[in-house]
Amino acid sequence: MTVTLADVAARARVSPATVSRVLNGNYPVAASTRERVLRAVDDLDYVLNGPASSLAAATSDLVGILVNDIADPFFGIMAGAAQTQIGGPGDGSGRAGGEKLAVICNTGGTPERELTYLTLLQRQRAAAVVLTGGAIEDPDHQAAMAAKLAKLADAGTRIVFCGRPPLPEGDALVAALAFDNRGGGRRLTEHLISLGHRRIGYVAGPPERTTTRHRLEGHREALRDAGLDAEGRDGERLTVHGPYDRRSGYEATLDILRREPGITAVVAANDTVALGACAAVRDQGLRIPQDISVAGFDDLPFSVDAVPALTTVRLPLFEAGARAGRLAMGKENPPPGGIATIAAELMIRGSTAPPRVE
Repeated sequence: MTVTLADVAARARVSPATVSRVLNGNYPVAASTRERVLRAVDDLDYVLNGPASSLAAATSDLVGILVNDIADPFFGIMAGAAQTQIGGPGDGSGRAGGEKLAVICNTGGTPERELTYLTLLQRQRAAAVVLTGGAIEDPDHQAAMAAKLAKLADAGTRIVFCGRPPLPEGDALVAALAFDNRGGGRRLTEHLISLGHRRIGYVAGPPERTTTRHRLEGHREALRDAGLDAEGRDGERLTVHGPYDRRSGYEATLDILRREPGITAVVAANDTVALGACAAVRDQGLRIPQDISVAGFDDLPFSVDAVPALTTVRLPLFEAGARAGRLAMGKENPPPGGIATIAAELMIRGSTAPPRVE
């Protein structure tokens, strides 16, 4: 059933004129009244400027790009690439053609902000939404996301996932471009095992993220297939979870070195974490890779300039972001079934080598 302005007014116990003033922001309203109105809008999922069912042919020139942290190159590269396809080059005249206005929504990695931005984009009748990075594996949040995305899609908004798998339920997507994080994690650990490493520490990301789980699963699959840690207990003991940042890499690596001084390699959840791991190794008076090898993930621009350069797994972030932008704009046909798995490539550099002991 369509929710009207009058429904919101009744829920908030105010007049329709007050609801209009709050939503348009053109007249001062008491803070407590404003809060009641906004709560009613959220509770009823009211869409400004008309019923959602009438918006399919009346979306705006706005496209939302959701990122966890725009300061993180992983997200910045994908968002920038998507914007090149959404904004378009224009003709230099300053006139708007088929371009859209790309707005970056920084969620901070919190499920609440992710849903809030989707609601705001729904109210603005966004033409498309691109969601980047790993998803939060919480059933309640996934159900809320599926419901919210379905309403956006019903209103004519194109939904594209970039760097994340599709939701367990819900078919509102135009496309999901998922990185092969599991395969990349597996190949990275297989490389270390091939060098003779048997005691490998792992600095993982937040446990509730799909990216974290898939990369860690690939790592442990490689260990099991090599006859190492078949029960998984040792892998758990040598795994420390934390944020995807340098400090986490530093502190987690120190923790692993205290638990197991005999490790010869550390695999980091991403390249930023790997930089912290490298610093921790050096601060313990150890050399890379002579004493301990360090490997990252993503192949961010700085990874090749680290000393020694990081062995890592390359994800085609720019290419994926640009493709997501084209899909959001309808410039490219969706992949078969709406889902595409993007391959990860192992990049072997100077941060990994010894020990070769047979």
